[in-house]
Amino acid sequence: MDLEAIFEKQLELNKKINPGFEDDLKDPDIRRQRFMQFELAMRQEACEAIDSLSWKWWKKMDDDWDNVKIELVDMLHFWVSMCMAADISAKEVVALYFKKNTLNHQRQDQGYKTGDYDKMAGGVEDNRALLETQQ
Repeated sequence: MDLEAIFEKQLELNKKINPGFEDDLKDPDIRRQRFMQFELAMRQEACEAIDSLSWKWWKKMDDDWDNVKIELVDMLHFWVSMCMAADISAKEVVALYFKKNTLNHQRQDQGYKTGDYDKMAGGVEDNRALLETQQ
């Protein structure tokens, strides 16, 4: 399985939960609302992952890494749905990931950590330049 297969399975699930899912995303207000709902749900899953670990200094408990894995997959479900609401395909995610990863390496190599890197080269933020080359 690859990311495109995950996107297909998530679309199938979203349509099962809400048969009007794809039509909803055509309405800007509903699209924004869905994005925010998915983002909030993803945050909740992240909180559940954190609660699976022994971070409370006032409580003795064991880390539950198996549950962390489940919560991460739950987060993936909502993250993919957010991508759909943002109208970004699996293929675009992969392409943009590799461009951003390259940029992050470039930033580190050129002084991002020390504060010497200029994100506004040529009057355009380097992140924006990534998107412009995407289109």
